[in-house]
Amino acid sequence: MKTRICSAILSLSAISIFSQVGINTATPTATLDVNGNVKIRQLPQTTALPGYQILAVNSGSTEITQVDPTIIYTSITNTTVYAAKKTSGISLLSLGLFPSGFRAVNFLAAERTLGSAALFSDTDNTYTIPSAGTYAVGFTFRYGTGLQASVLANSPGVGIVRTRAGVATTIDSRAFSGANLLVLSLTISESSLNSLYTFQAGDKVSFGLVGSTALDVGLLGSSTASFYIYKVSN
Repeated sequence: MKTRICSAILSLSAISIFSQVGINTATPTATLDVNGNVKIRQLPQTTALPGYQILAVNSGSTEITQVDPTIIYTSITNTTVYAAKKTSGISLLSLGLFPSGFRAVNFLAAERTLGSAALFSDTDNTYTIPSAGTYAVGFTFRYGTGLQASVLANSPGVGIVRTRAGVATTIDSRAFSGANLLVLSLTISESSLNSLYTFQAGDKVSFGLVGSTALDVGLLGSSTASFYIYKVSN
C-alpha cells in the first residue's frame, strides 16, 4: 500500500513539473498558453530602465520574450536625416519657378556628410521630403571670406525655398548684416537659418541666396555652404 501511495505522489509530482497549462486552448505549447487577452490589475512602476527588461510579443509565435532596452535605442534610425557641405565649386542656379531674386546653391548628393543619397537630387539640387511632418532645418552660407566691402544695396542673404506641386515659395530668409568699422562700411557676409518647418511628402527644399544679383560671382570660389534637415514630429 505504501508503495502505491509513493508511486501516486511521484506521478503527480512529475505532472506538475512537466505539464503545460492552457487557458482557452486544449493544446498548450508553452508552460502557460493563454488563448485570449490578458488583464493585469496592478503593476509596480519604475523611474529608470537600468536593471530592467522590456516585454515584447513575437509576431510569428505570439510568445512573450524579454528585450534589453538598449537594443531598442540602437535600432531606432531616423531615415530622414540628411546633411551636406560644399567648400568649393559653388555656383548659384536660377530657375524660372524660383521666387524673384532667389538662386539656389548647386549642392550635390556626393557632398553629403550624413543620410541617404536617395533623399537628394542632383537634377534640381533639392532635398525631397519623404514623409509629411515637422522638420528641423539649418542652412549656413559664408560669402567669400565672410567680411566684404558693403554689398547691401540689394539686401543679399540666405534663403530656403519650398517647391510644392510646381509652385516655389520662400519659407524663410535672413539678410547679411552690415557694420561700420571706423571709416569702412563692411558687410558680415555670413548668415544662417535654423528653425522648424512643416512639409508635405514630396515637397522639394532648395537652399540658396536671396537678393544675390549684385554679388561678385568671382568670390563664390572661396565661399562655403552647408545644410542639415531631419524630421522631428508628425
